[in-house]
Amino acid sequence: MDNKDVIDELNTLIETCKDGEYGFLSCAEHVRSASLREVFAQRAADCRQACSELQQLVRQHGGTPEDDGSTSGAMHRGWVAVKGTLTGYSDKAMLEECERGEDAAVGRYRKAAQKALPAGVLEVVQRQLAGVLRNHDQIKLLRDQARNAEKV
Repeated sequence: MDNKDVIDELNTLIETCKDGEYGFLSCAEHVRSASLREVFAQRAADCRQACSELQQLVRQHGGTPEDDGSTSGAMHRGWVAVKGTLTGYSDKAMLEECERGEDAAVGRYRKAAQKALPAGVLEVVQRQLAGVLRNHDQIKLLRDQARNAEKV
């Protein structure tokens, strides 16, 4: 994989991290539960940290790092706002949308982890993938709890 391809792959992951950060911050603003607000704020901080690490790798490879999210991420956040308005920004609805965003992040990280990236870059991508999977599992568990609470 040439250097340009490495930079492109890293910049795609930076957009993914930015999408996650913005999405979690948006959900934190609208969620009713204080504990969920804390979870979302922490996940946003985790995404911001991952992004910073990826941006540094892009610079080390001589590239210019992305500094914003993707168009699809912006569209998803718009959908979250519409769905939130329609559902009264229920905790369950916010968790469902966060999980949908995390599904996309898992897919992008898995795809990147399959590429022939330099060893140091691949190590970072794999470590961040493990973090994205933990985030996804935590959000999914909270979403399932919210769904079960609605049934009671």
